[in-house]
Amino acid sequence: MADLKRKSQNSDRKRKRKYISDGMSSKKSVDGPGIWVSCVKGKEKQTVGELYDLFDSVAADLWPINTSTNGSDNDEEAASEGLSIEDQINNEVTAFKRPRSEQKFVVFISCKSPVDPVQLVETHIRNVQSTGVTRTRYTYRFVPVSATCYTGLSEMQALCKTVIETYLSQNPGNSSTTYKIELRMRNHTTLERSAVIQAIAEIDLMKPELFILVEMFKSVCGMSITKDYYTLHKYNVMELANDNAKVTQEDSRVSQT
Repeated sequence: MADLKRKSQNSDRKRKRKYISDGMSSKKSVDGPGIWVSCVKGKEKQTVGELYDLFDSVAADLWPINTSTNGSDNDEEAASEGLSIEDQINNEVTAFKRPRSEQKFVVFISCKSPVDPVQLVETHIRNVQSTGVTRTRYTYRFVPVSATCYTGLSEMQALCKTVIETYLSQNPGNSSTTYKIELRMRNHTTLERSAVIQAIAEIDLMKPELFILVEMFKSVCGMSITKDYYTLHKYNVMELANDNAKVTQEDSRVSQT
């Protein structure tokens, strides 16, 4: 019992060390695939906690842990370090506060292989759309990021090309003909919005009917590709849950008449 208590306390300390007193993270880097999540102001720590539980549950269904003896080197390494699936999925947690006093803050959660942030988010979003249950209290909107780079135009062009080629190679039957760039810039004043969109659009995109999500934060740019972005309310779980509630109420009225 004493060993379990010490392990629990050590785990709590590690999580607490991610943050300083004002809710900002003590680690400012954002790297690799992950997920941006907007949340209620002042509730960053609670948001991180509920996202741990949510992603753990969703990922367990999408990527079950291989318990066979012929596991990969990564599985053996994770097991030797005593990592839970939560730790494997969410190894890095970073919260950022906006410079202005606004209603929504954001947190960034990194993902490790085999977790695909786009698949993880879309699975949860579609669950919310069908059930009306968000499974979170403080979370608003999810933005998956497949890869990141520095916010230089040439770097972003190269990243966009790589992300698109990867997507199309994984979806060879995609015969889409249109695309739309969804750009969001946070705490970034070096590049103009029009310059970023023009630089990305200069790449031969073959006009797929896809949404290219471009998320810029300070000197880091993340990108991903998705479909049905507008249909799914730009991955805003609050709006999806509200829509579901309205439909349920209307159906209830119809059944009573």
